[in-house]
Amino acid sequence: MPARLDHTIVHSRDRFASARFLAELIGEPEPKSFGPFASLPLDGGVTLDYLDAPAEIVSQHLAFLVSEDEFDEIFARMKERELPYWAGPMHEKPQRINHLFGGRGVYLDDPDGHSIEFITRTYVID
Repeated sequence: MPARLDHTIVHSRDRFASARFLAELIGEPEPKSFGPFASLPLDGGVTLDYLDAPAEIVSQHLAFLVSEDEFDEIFARMKERELPYWAGPMHEKPQRINHLFGGRGVYLDDPDGHSIEFITRTYVID
């Protein structure tokens, strides 16, 4: 059986504020406390465990594959909150989305500077 990601730790300045930021964008319930973590369960059994960082936060990239309808809902929440977003990972093409591999994609930064990406088609590399 191939390995499957079960959980990962995401460092933050305020674990509940950061977990809540993502939960609200993707329409998930309030994150739960689990030991020192604010845990946000995702589809497929994966959990993001937000942890207050003891030092400087190193930016991570988190990409989420969503349906077309979910993308519309997430994107509407982003626009409603007037969040800055980009078509590219290096903040290229502000306030635009991309159409890679026949889908749609968008990048934004969370409160801790982590790069969050939402895509409707997975990237296929030959």
